Formats: sequence, structure tokens, C-alpha cells
Amino acid sequence: MSTNSVPVHFGVALFPGFQALDVFGPLDALNILAIDHTIQLHILAPTLSPVSTETFKNPNSNSAQSVVPTHTYANPPEKLDVLLVPGGAGTRADEVMAPVIAFIASVYPSLKYLVTVCTGSTIVARAGILDGRKATTNKRSWQWAVALGPKVDWVTHARWVVDGNIYTSSGVSAGIDAMLAFMEDVYGAQAAKTVAEVMEYERHTDPTQDPFADLYGL
Repeated sequence: MSTNSVPVHFGVALFPGFQALDVFGPLDALNILAIDHTIQLHILAPTLSPVSTETFKNPNSNSAQSVVPTHTYANPPEKLDVLLVPGGAGTRADEVMAPVIAFIASVYPSLKYLVTVCTGSTIVARAGILDGRKATTNKRSWQWAVALGPKVDWVTHARWVVDGNIYTSSGVSAGIDAMLAFMEDVYGAQAAKTVAEVMEYERHTDPTQDPFADLYGL
């Protein structure tokens, strides 16, 4: 692939209650890729205030992390080539999802690629972008998730699914495999191999290998 066609501007769509590894796993892979390839990262959220992973409050715990956005959905970067959409408990709050869904619906036509992790696929499904496409999602939340996309061709036994320029992954850690698959498709097999080795990550290369579908009786 020519360097002119390789994506440069990556965005991540955040919201209160996003799942940490859905974001940090793929982004750490991007951090490593950025050593040899030009990557510009943009972090989007409803406001410029720090966005927390906190969802269910336990009075005896304080373990959430927060990320500082660079842009808002109302004032996004001028250029986005790839958008990463995580899942998390926040995807179940309609008022939280409204601005995210609206932004994704508006920006998708100009994207080169869209990558979702876990229940992030339900956000894209609610934007209507997955209608008529194959996709997957978190297996533990399967029944709730697929009900939000009745026109989507949901695939039960899949670590990740590629349909056109959209990559959807199963739950949480599967986002790392989806991102590495994306890197292999776009930057080449050696680039993906190098990133996985630097991460010391034992990569899943078979997208149909999904023991969690069996675990949850799908």
C-alpha cells in the first residue's frame, strides 16, 4: 500500500463509563506502531473535561481512570481517517450515548476505517451504520446488544469480524486482536507481528476462534 493511502489521523470516541482495556489495549498497539509510522491521535468526548471509566460505584473502591480529551463531538478535528469506538457500561445509558451516536453517524462517510470493541458495536448499530453488515460484539452482553441492531447480521462465533471498512470485535481484550488484524491489513503482516512482539502479546489470528460464544451458550 502506498504511503499516501495509509491512515494518519486516528480518533477514539469516549464517553463516561467506557471500558478501559477497550481503549488502552488498541491505543497501546498504536503507540508502538507510531514508532515507525506517522500517527496523529485525537481523543473525542462530549466535553473537554476528563472522561472517567467509573460506572458502578462501590463505596469501598476508588479505582477508575480518567482520560483528558483533545476535542469534543461538537468541535471535532478537521481530519479523521480511523475512528475507534469502545464499549463499556456507559453504552447502556441512552443520555450518554446520544451525542456519540450522532457524531458517528455524521463522520462515518468520511472515514477510511471504523473499529469497534466490545459493546462499542451497539453504538455504531444504533447509528444505522451496521445495517445489512456482518458484525460481532461482547458475548456476555449478546442478547442486549443484538436487540439494538435488528438489521445487523450478527456473528456469534467471532473474535472479530471485518465487513468492508468496518472492524467489530468481541469483548474487551478482543479489541487488541482486531486492532492487530487491522494493522496487518493496512500496514502489512510484519508491522502487526512487530507490534505484537513488542507488546509480548500472544495474538489470536483466527477470527472464528471464540470460546466465549460457547461459554455463554451462543
